[in-house]
Amino acid sequence: MTIDQIVKDCKAKMAKSLEHYEKELRGLRTGRATTALIDYLKVDYYGNPTDLKSIAAVNVTESTQLMVKPFDPSIKNDIIKAIERADLGLNPMSEGNAIRINVPAPSAERRQQLVGQIKKMGEESKVAIRNERRDALKHVDGQVKENAVSEDQGKTAKTQIEDTTKKHIDQIDQMASKKSVEVTQV
Repeated sequence: MTIDQIVKDCKAKMAKSLEHYEKELRGLRTGRATTALIDYLKVDYYGNPTDLKSIAAVNVTESTQLMVKPFDPSIKNDIIKAIERADLGLNPMSEGNAIRINVPAPSAERRQQLVGQIKKMGEESKVAIRNERRDALKHVDGQVKENAVSEDQGKTAKTQIEDTTKKHIDQIDQMASKKSVEVTQV
């Protein structure tokens, strides 16, 4: 593996960690209805855990209300059970062939819990990024040790990896603070 490939691979893995964190943040409840709350909820569909968005249309009907319309009406009760089991604080109500979900505004205590959860998820993402940095630096050191590349090339690669790490960690901090402000606003 060349130095350029190591750096490129490291950047790609860090970007995936950032993307994963962004998806996790979208799923946090802020008091406004968003389909991201339940899109990836697993529903037992003929014995297979399946994403809700694959078996139903999920729409925001009002700012605090979601409407779930299953493609197969016979699984409506399974969807309701999955939403209740997810422990999101949502109360699904059956309405004809659809399911209506009111999204209540979180209490002040719940908002503080959410802020703590945001920070915890951010730290986990930072750890993943730092692990990628560690692995990439190990590969670069191995290349230098085997005399596959010069020490100068190794130093340059290490600098690129460090800069990329710093950039991604800063982005996580920005995303966390933005989401924390969004959650704490009433």
